[in-house]
Amino acid sequence: MKNILLYPLILFSFHAYCQNDLLQMDWANLEKYAAANAIMKPPAAKEQRIVFMGNSITEGWLNIDSSFFTGKPYVDRGISGQTTPQMLVRFRQDVVDLKPAAVVILAGTNDIAENTGPVTLDFIFGNIVSMAQLAKANHIRVILCAVLPVYDYPWHQGLEPAQKIRDLNVMIRSYCTQQHIVYVDYYSAMADERGGLDKKYSDDGVHPTLAGYRVMEPLVEKAIKVTLQQKQ
Repeated sequence: MKNILLYPLILFSFHAYCQNDLLQMDWANLEKYAAANAIMKPPAAKEQRIVFMGNSITEGWLNIDSSFFTGKPYVDRGISGQTTPQMLVRFRQDVVDLKPAAVVILAGTNDIAENTGPVTLDFIFGNIVSMAQLAKANHIRVILCAVLPVYDYPWHQGLEPAQKIRDLNVMIRSYCTQQHIVYVDYYSAMADERGGLDKKYSDDGVHPTLAGYRVMEPLVEKAIKVTLQQKQ
C-alpha cells in the first residue's frame, strides 16, 4: 500500500525535476519558437507584420480564438508562465529577427505572481521599457498593453496583486504618454469592483475566456491601426 501511495509522488517529483532541469538549460525557452522562426519568410512587400509578445494570455489567444489571427499578418509569440526578464532574453529572436512593423507587448502579471521569484514593480517596468527600447532601436513600432486585472493568483495565493497591477499600469501608461506610444487599456474594460478580472471574461480570474478575448480584440486592433499610421 505504501508503494502505491509513493508512486504518484515519485512521478510528480521526477516531472518537477525535469521541468527545473529544462529551465536551467533554456531558461527563456528559446527553443519553443526556434523552428517556426527559422522557416518564417521575411515580410512580403507592403506586409505590415505584427508580433504579439507575451505570456499564457498571449499564447492562449491563438488557441482560444484562432480566427482573430487568420488571414492577418499577426504572429503569436506568447509563452505560458513567462516573466519579463525571460521575454527580454528572447525578444531579439522572437520579435526583432522577424522584422515586424510593430510589436504588441503584454507582460508583467507573472512577475507579480512571482513565477521567477519576488521582484519590484520598478524591475518589471524596467524590463518592459527595455523591450520597447530594443524594438525602437530596430525601427519596430511599439504598442504597450495594460496588465489584465487579477484579484488573486490560483497558483500563488495571498500576494494581493490587485493594487500592484494598478500601480504598474500607471507606470506603463505614463511611459506611453511620454514616448508617444499607443497604450491598450484592457484593464479598464475588464476589471470588476475588487480590481479582479470580471467573471464574465474569465474562469480562473487570470486568463481570458473567448468572451474576454472578444473584448480585447477591437481594442488592440484599434491600437495597431493608429500605431501603423504614426511616423517612425
